[in-house]
Amino acid sequence: MGQPIAENVVHGQPCFQALNQALAHAFQCNPRHVLNLTKNPLSFVPQANLPGAEAYEAFIYRTSQVPTRNGLHDFFNGLCWLHYPRTKRRLNALQAQQILQSGIGSVRGSARDGLTVLDENAAFLQAPDALWQALLAKDWQKVFGSLQPLWAQSQLLLFGHALVEKLCDPRKNMTAHVYRVGTQATSLTAIDEWMAADLSAERLAAKPFAHLPVLGVPGWWPANQDPIFYADSKVFRAPKGVEKP
Repeated sequence: MGQPIAENVVHGQPCFQALNQALAHAFQCNPRHVLNLTKNPLSFVPQANLPGAEAYEAFIYRTSQVPTRNGLHDFFNGLCWLHYPRTKRRLNALQAQQILQSGIGSVRGSARDGLTVLDENAAFLQAPDALWQALLAKDWQKVFGSLQPLWAQSQLLLFGHALVEKLCDPRKNMTAHVYRVGTQATSLTAIDEWMAADLSAERLAAKPFAHLPVLGVPGWWPANQDPIFYADSKVFRAPKGVEKP
């Protein structure tokens, strides 16, 4: 889906227009997944449509319009809306609720912080319990050693648009905030529905994330075929309070 949108932008079409075109096409192919999730259909608009006095998330919640600049960051944000419309709607509603309750201050607060972290830098993981627990514990010798075969039974999906943008210029220390998804969700639409039902401000305020240097995922980066790749303690760090042997 992303490549034809990118090609249209490269040839001079504004990003918001290219995304709207893809949105219309996706709706024709799969209306249940993409559009009309609320009474106001989603659309992308120029950044200039955002009133100066209104918060970005509040504007989206009020209008179902996503202000969009030309550039990779908003391009990937648009792709995320196309792939995970229910999750993005839920995140936006939770953000708008927090803004209504607390306003916009110099500090977001724990709930908005968690919401923003997920929106910008999350990856979704379906994995066996043993792999998830090792990842939570930052037991890298298990995650990428003795439990490495379990990655073949797992699925890791990138969600955060800032994370995807950073991976355009990959560096070894790029780390995703991983949110575990129930294994009963077996398609992209099902994962989107599961996430939208599971998310809450209270849950995200507790930062329910595991940390994963994404280039360490088997098969994602040629250099990680050498076990020495994982010996870099500046990237594959031990948990706080635990010294690496």
